[in-house]
Amino acid sequence: MTERLPTLDNYAGLKTTVLGLGTFGGGVGAVRFLAERGADVTITDSRTDGDLSESIAQLDGISLNRCFWGGHPVEAFQGTDLLVVNPAVRPDSAVVEQCRSAGTIITSEIELFLHHFRGKVIAVTGSNGKSTTTSLVHRLLVPHAQEAGLTAAIGGNIGTSLLPLVNDFNSEDIAVLELSSFQLASLQRSNFAPWIAVMTNFSPNHLDWHGNTEDYRAAKQVVFSRQQMTDIAVFSDETSSDDASESCEVLSTLPNWRIRGRRMCFGLNDSGEDGAFMDTGSLILRDRGREDAIRLHAPSSLPGNHNARNIAAAACAAWVAGADPLTFAESLMSFTPLPHRLQRVAEGKGVAYYNDSDATTPESSIAALQTMTRPTVILAGGADKGVDLSQFADAIKRNAVAAVLMGETAGQLSSLLASRPESASKLTVGIASDFAEAFARAVALVPEGGIVLLSPGCSSYGWFRDYRERGEQFTEMAKAWISS
Repeated sequence: MTERLPTLDNYAGLKTTVLGLGTFGGGVGAVRFLAERGADVTITDSRTDGDLSESIAQLDGISLNRCFWGGHPVEAFQGTDLLVVNPAVRPDSAVVEQCRSAGTIITSEIELFLHHFRGKVIAVTGSNGKSTTTSLVHRLLVPHAQEAGLTAAIGGNIGTSLLPLVNDFNSEDIAVLELSSFQLASLQRSNFAPWIAVMTNFSPNHLDWHGNTEDYRAAKQVVFSRQQMTDIAVFSDETSSDDASESCEVLSTLPNWRIRGRRMCFGLNDSGEDGAFMDTGSLILRDRGREDAIRLHAPSSLPGNHNARNIAAAACAAWVAGADPLTFAESLMSFTPLPHRLQRVAEGKGVAYYNDSDATTPESSIAALQTMTRPTVILAGGADKGVDLSQFADAIKRNAVAAVLMGETAGQLSSLLASRPESASKLTVGIASDFAEAFARAVALVPEGGIVLLSPGCSSYGWFRDYRERGEQFTEMAKAWISS
């Protein structure tokens, strides 16, 4: 728990084990923070040093006690005072339980940062769109922060650890954090209470890790549980047949959602509530009788209604944090979309290639399919997280001309796609045994003027280290095919 964690001056000589170095930056950030403060750091990870080569390279020059790759031997945890657990490790894992029983302090990289951070936190979570929304909040806040002489930093699940820099922030600085359900689960016993909490949307996800929807929901609840009435809770206000988000009213009143902060909404249609709304070419902002409206369109680099909602959510958070909405249009025009998120990576021989590898939920891929305006062949499937794929299959049948299926969920998706005979003549479906075959099949099936879309709707399978490697391989294959 937070109150048991050391102060910044009390890490020297502390026996610490980092359980899971990982590849997304948090493990590296925790190791650097601890080692630079004199802690006696041991690292253990189930992956090999070859798999972790990029992360290990970032620790060059850092003094470490021991490193264990390819497993978690008992000696990695003997005498450990502090265990820093990677978010991918389940909280009920045998190793964590054994350390907790031995009196070891259990924490995470994000909890360490929040424990020591002196500024204000804007926390963004949700089942889909949280990375883009986090990046947009940060981008819209930067002009305000610069004018006020403050720092607006971005970190969390987006792949950047702010922990090594925690001493550099003052009480008025702002940290914009993307927080996954895994990270939030590690904060359930903490006193975390963000100034502004944004829920982009909610639909069941990561059930293979959480076990059930209620456990997943309980993790997301953490961003709201300890807020005060002066804090702000931001929700989507829309729900429709093609949007899996729960409405602002539903989200904030369900018995399982406990909202203490002041509620604000975002969406595409002005509901008259406090919040931000992208409505017919305008951004409408409203807060307790104060109202502003500016001309604003989503840039072409952020296509689709789902991105318009992301912009509205980000504008709501940035505005109540003090940003001037008159700077939003310029900030959006200079915004660089994140890689692997509906990113057009190549076009040639009459075909465009879109890398949407970060679409690891059905809802994300459904939104991507609805954005495509040309005949589309989709590469779909991957790891089975225990979520319902029926709506994803329906969207493929409605919006694609062909589908090439991959990974653990290929059979399930194939059965769902074949379950309605009337669609059989309209959709070509194939199952690939590896990614090279999947790409080749997609290219063979796409008509001239069409699109090959990598939008799996599932996490990366055993073919890849993570979604980034999946997207990078797709991009390389597309460019190589065009130049061949």
